[in-house]
Amino acid sequence: MSFNWIILIIGGLFESIFAMSLGKMQQASDKEIWSWLVIFLASVSLSMFLLFKSMGGTHPIPTGTAYAVWAGIGAVGTVVLGILVFREPANFWRIFFLSTLIISIVGLQFTSTHH
Repeated sequence: MSFNWIILIIGGLFESIFAMSLGKMQQASDKEIWSWLVIFLASVSLSMFLLFKSMGGTHPIPTGTAYAVWAGIGAVGTVVLGILVFREPANFWRIFFLSTLIISIVGLQFTSTHH
C-alpha cells in the first residue's frame, strides 16, 4: 500500500469526524457549539487537504477512485460513529449494506493498484 493510500484513508477518517461534529452541534448547548464548530472546521480542512494530497506525488490515486474511496471511508466511519455515539440502530440490514460498502472500497483500492 503506497503512502498516498495511507493519506487517503486518514482523510476519510477525518471526514467521519467532521460529519460526527455536525451531529454533536445539533445536540450542543450554545457554548458547546463553538467547540464542535472548531472541530468541524479543522476536520473538514484536514480531510479535504489529505484527499487532495492523495491524488498527487509519485504514485497518484486517480481522482474518481480517490474520491469514491474517501467518501466511502467517511460513510462507513460515520455510520459506525452513529451507532456508537448517537445510538443509531445496528440491525442486520444496516450491517449488511455497510459490509458491502467496505467490500466495494477494498475492491476499488485493489483494482486501482493492480492493473
